[in-house]
Amino acid sequence: MKAVFYHKPDSRYDDVQGERYHFPHIYLSRVKRVIGDWMVYYGPEQGMPGRFYTGIAKVSHVTPDPARERHYYALLENYLDFDRPVEYKEGGGFEKRLVQPDGVINNGYKVQAVRSLEESEFAAIVRAGLSEPDEWPDRYDNMDEDGSEPYSDDIFQEPPQSALAGEPYDRPILEQITRRKWRDRKFRKHVRIAYDRTCAFTGLRLINGRGRPEVEAAHIRPVEKGGNDWVRNGIALSGTVHWMFDRGLLSLADDFTILRSRQLNHDVSHLLNKDLKARVPSDPRLQPHPEYLGWHRTNIFKG
Repeated sequence: MKAVFYHKPDSRYDDVQGERYHFPHIYLSRVKRVIGDWMVYYGPEQGMPGRFYTGIAKVSHVTPDPARERHYYALLENYLDFDRPVEYKEGGGFEKRLVQPDGVINNGYKVQAVRSLEESEFAAIVRAGLSEPDEWPDRYDNMDEDGSEPYSDDIFQEPPQSALAGEPYDRPILEQITRRKWRDRKFRKHVRIAYDRTCAFTGLRLINGRGRPEVEAAHIRPVEKGGNDWVRNGIALSGTVHWMFDRGLLSLADDFTILRSRQLNHDVSHLLNKDLKARVPSDPRLQPHPEYLGWHRTNIFKG
């Protein structure tokens, strides 16, 4: 079973988007039913009226909160931001128990922090949230790892044909959202937009002859080491700086001061912003999250 989890950035709960969802005992049975399946984030967006679906993750398991009685954590994996916030009433609504056929909102259902979600509802929300084309696709994006054509974002724009053949309604979507190369493309797109195609450490905004940005999207905590594809686990870096960041020769403090390793063979100050401050998005919802920065400093940085 799939579900909607309510979340807001200033929540009093101990949430980290895409990593863990903190909730009281009242929702335990509902969350347990989602273990091994997918959830959709839902909640307010700063400066925008209404409520929105903003991303998806898979519920790995549930564990008690050792510090707070009758509270629990849903541990998450495979988080991915949507291309855009999807308003819950868009197109007449996605959750049939929330937006009734006459357009009336079921307010009793609306206030539930964890709501079950039909397979067809999940598929419709994901199609709406992940169908935006990449404005700056890289030259190799038209081929998959094995040399074949990759899945197209078009599958998110039309109801899956497999549903007509009696197959699971969301099967093509589930196959897509778990493909690593496709997820890398989405993550790169989201980070490039957040940083306006500009390297955070150097301030360089290089655009090649075909209008493609040369800046890369770096995972702060790599996916293979438990990281996810949340934009706040990312930072836009030029190729050389990305290489140094991944190898622990550069890192970032919580105040976005650029840290240089003592193992650097040469002074690279001339490559970096003169004040040694990273240029991050002004919107706090897009800035590198302290949890990931702390992980990088502890596990990767060669201070």
